[in-house]
Amino acid sequence: MRLDHISPFRSKKVLRVVIETPKGSRNKYDYDPQTRAIVLAKTLPEGMVFPFNFGFIPQTEGEDGDPLDVLVLMDEPVAPGVVVPCRIVGLMRAVQTEGKKKRRNDRYLAVAETSLEFSAVEDARQLPAHLAEQIEQFFVTYNRLFGRRFSAEKVAGPAKALHAIAENHAAASAG
Repeated sequence: MRLDHISPFRSKKVLRVVIETPKGSRNKYDYDPQTRAIVLAKTLPEGMVFPFNFGFIPQTEGEDGDPLDVLVLMDEPVAPGVVVPCRIVGLMRAVQTEGKKKRRNDRYLAVAETSLEFSAVEDARQLPAHLAEQIEQFFVTYNRLFGRRFSAEKVAGPAKALHAIAENHAAASAG
């Protein structure tokens, strides 16, 4: 699976997201650029699953050295490695702490173009408060399991999220 040729932008507002981990999965998968394959990274404890499909934006790079993370809101699970056209609806700004080392590890929020359930969501701040809280708590708990602290700062809307992605893509492509 080669991803270096996949542009993240399908249009100004629609991005391509590569799914690593399906909604409802206890297994966490990662894309390994060396083998160009999706690999099993870890298994979550019984009772804990990914609340939505989780993936990344190709040709980007976060502070952790991995592509930018995206939680994709849609109706059904998607197999690892599938490219899903999405509307970016927000950005959950977050800090991840491991030991004494702090770094930004934001989560972008997107709606799959094919989603029926979330088709009306244009901005992550439109999500019901209980759903936004559950998403944040998933990442808090997930990171705690692996000895890290995750704290969400605030959720920005789609304009700021798209701007941040475009800047990141330009920097990653130049470097």
